[in-house]
Amino acid sequence: GLALVIIDEQHRFGVNQRGGLARKGGHPHVCVMSATPIPRTLQMSLIGVRTISQLNTPPLHRHPIQTYVMENKKSVVKEIIQRELSRGGQVFYLYNHVSNIYSVAKNIQNMFPDAKVAVAHGRMDKNDIEQTMIDFEQDKYQILVCTTIIETGLDIANANTMIIDDADRFGLSQLYQIRGRVGRREKIAYCYLLVQPQKELTEQ
Repeated sequence: GLALVIIDEQHRFGVNQRGGLARKGGHPHVCVMSATPIPRTLQMSLIGVRTISQLNTPPLHRHPIQTYVMENKKSVVKEIIQRELSRGGQVFYLYNHVSNIYSVAKNIQNMFPDAKVAVAHGRMDKNDIEQTMIDFEQDKYQILVCTTIIETGLDIANANTMIIDDADRFGLSQLYQIRGRVGRREKIAYCYLLVQPQKELTEQ
C-alpha cells in the first residue's frame, strides 16, 4: 500500500484534497512542501502539532533577487527591459488581464521592434501554452507577456527580469511565488513591482 505522500506547492491544494491523498494508504507518512506555507499549517508546525524542516540555505551561487516598487511609466518599463536585453537576457512581463493582454504585448513590441515578444495566458489552448514556454526557454522569444500561469514550476535560466504590472492587486505569497521564477541560476535577477502613478499605497 501507499506508505509516503509528498505534496509540493502545498498552498495549491485544499485540506480535502490533501486528506484524500493521505487516505489512499493505511496511515502513510505525509510530507508537504512550500516556499509560502498556508498560515494554518505554519501555525500547527510552530506549536508542535506538525514537525517542521526548514531549508534556509539557498543553492550554491544563488543571489538574492533585487526587488523594487516603482511607478508604472513607459520610460521606466523601457529602461528595465532594455537593461535585461542588453545583457542577453529574457524578461517576464506579468499582466494579469486577459482582455487586453495582446495590446500590452503590442505596445512592448513597438518599444522593441527587434525583440521577439510572446504571450501566454490560461485561456489559450494547452498545447499552445506549452509550445510558447518551450520556445521561450529556447530563447526564441526575449519577452514573455503573461498572466499568473507562470506562478509555479517554471525554471528558465536566462529569464532574470520580472516585471509585475499592478503589483498591489496580488497577495504577498503570490508575489513571492511569482518573483521566484527569476534568479534560478548564478546571474543576479531583478523583480519590479509596478503600481499606477500617484496611487496611494499603505506602508504594508
